[in-house]
Amino acid sequence: MATKTPAMSPSRLLVILLALLWHFTSALAQDLPAFDTAAKQAILIDAKSGNVFFEKDADTAVPPASMSKLMTQAIVFDMLKKGDLKLDQEFVISTDAWKRGGQGAGGSTMYAEVNSHVSIDNLLHGAIIQSANDACIALAEGIAGSEPAFAQRMAAKAAELGLKNSYFANATGLPDPGQRMSARDLASLARYIILNHPDYYKIYGTPEFTWNKIKQENRNPLLKDYPGADGMKTGYTKEAGYGLVGSATRNGRRLIMVIAGLDSIAQRKVEAQKLLDFGFSQFKTFNLYDAGETVARARVWGGEERWINIVIPDAFHISLAPFEQEKADVRMTYTGPILAPVKAGAPLGTLRVLVDGKPVADAPLQAGADVPETKSMWHKAADSALIMLFGG
Repeated sequence: MATKTPAMSPSRLLVILLALLWHFTSALAQDLPAFDTAAKQAILIDAKSGNVFFEKDADTAVPPASMSKLMTQAIVFDMLKKGDLKLDQEFVISTDAWKRGGQGAGGSTMYAEVNSHVSIDNLLHGAIIQSANDACIALAEGIAGSEPAFAQRMAAKAAELGLKNSYFANATGLPDPGQRMSARDLASLARYIILNHPDYYKIYGTPEFTWNKIKQENRNPLLKDYPGADGMKTGYTKEAGYGLVGSATRNGRRLIMVIAGLDSIAQRKVEAQKLLDFGFSQFKTFNLYDAGETVARARVWGGEERWINIVIPDAFHISLAPFEQEKADVRMTYTGPILAPVKAGAPLGTLRVLVDGKPVADAPLQAGADVPETKSMWHKAADSALIMLFGG
């Protein structure tokens, strides 16, 4: 099957280009407005493209505390996706997991009983929502046999993802000289989870989780009152200070932020909101298409009609920062050849906005009407011959 790019109408394309070039003069200045944060390390990126909107000492490897649990979770997500693990599969809470990660240890815990059997599903909820150390140790031991062996898997995954300043000694983020990550690596890891495991990412926005009859709220301070926030992970140790990996969406754009090295829970929340506010304030929203609008026309083969309208089912709005506007490009692709019969609403392709060649937003495209199969044998034969000669 070939990927085609049908032409948009010249008038519509002109409207889009004029919209994207609005404020072109201001866009010539590539630098974003001045901004700073009390965080010692910080970064703000676009989830889809990976473009960086702000960074501060983002490549220094620092103690990540519980934010490094994202790597533990990513490995579990990968194995679930491959079928190497199942959500209802159970692991044992070992004496070590109970002692170092349970209630008596004084850290984050899901209060799992020693020698109890807990499903991977529940361990993941404990590890994500309650930041449970006992859950992470149980996952590490169940998967790799021991936590040190699992830490080797974490390091291997970091190398696979191109994380250049990440080092692992445990699955929890508990203090260890060998446990270090940079803000940039944490943002890249969060982006990996969001893009590759959207179904499991939803767990990060769960407000609370109860285990062993003990209910605990999600520790992410953004979830309660920051518009669009839906994940990800807090972190704190005396050595690391207070940190947060957070993500939020607004007008079709998702931002990922990391802050580290803060002095208090309150300061962490304030600085996280400030950084996201700064990022979202840079965007101007453009209305590219209304719901049901025709984006292009494409050839239909073997149908009663030779052409079909390709429509966008929902309104397509795109938010772009000034420095993105001059580099934006709108592209449409569909999978061809389109063979009759075609049902209205059938998926036909994608409309995508790119900045510097990187996608920042896309929307599905559909058939605008039914096209029944032609009853003419001559018509079918002629179309079949044309497809063979010239493709769809």
